[in-house]
Amino acid sequence: MSDQRRLLKRGRLLEVTTLGWNVVGVFVLAVAAVGARSVALAGFGLDSLIEIGASVVVLWELADVARERRQRAMRLIGFAFVGLAIYLAIQSTVVLVLSVHPRHSPIGIAWTAVTAGVMFTLAAGKATTGAALGNPVLEAEGRITLIDGILATAVLVGLVLNAALGWWWADPLAGYVLLYYAVREARDALAH
Repeated sequence: MSDQRRLLKRGRLLEVTTLGWNVVGVFVLAVAAVGARSVALAGFGLDSLIEIGASVVVLWELADVARERRQRAMRLIGFAFVGLAIYLAIQSTVVLVLSVHPRHSPIGIAWTAVTAGVMFTLAAGKATTGAALGNPVLEAEGRITLIDGILATAVLVGLVLNAALGWWWADPLAGYVLLYYAVREARDALAH
């Protein structure tokens, strides 16, 4: 097997792993978000849905799918990030203004802690493989996966501060961190 084919296979494996993790994560995060009434967990769950779309786009690209189809998919991902940003801005503000206190979420804490480690590992693999392939799309998706790890860490901090110190407002503040990245990713995706 040539180096090029081996690297493509590794890139696909990294994307399929990311895709599978996020599919499971959507369900785990939905249960945790509803149980804890957590804006940050709900926002991270919606972000996972968008990440599923991003992984599909990269898998299409690695399969050498038509460029216009990729551009359309990137626009859809961009609009999904716009929707996420709107949700987070409204929901985080309402939660802060009304002083809605989220409950503790051991499931959310465990899932986001493990997710952060998994996403940082996958991001490093995508960056290395994308660079070796000379594939800017895989490298870019690696940066999105890195951001997913950062977001998991931000949500984790908010959940832990709420659970350990009773800082209920840390959850919607984590929602604002997600909002910042959602706006940034929307802008980048829509620029393609």
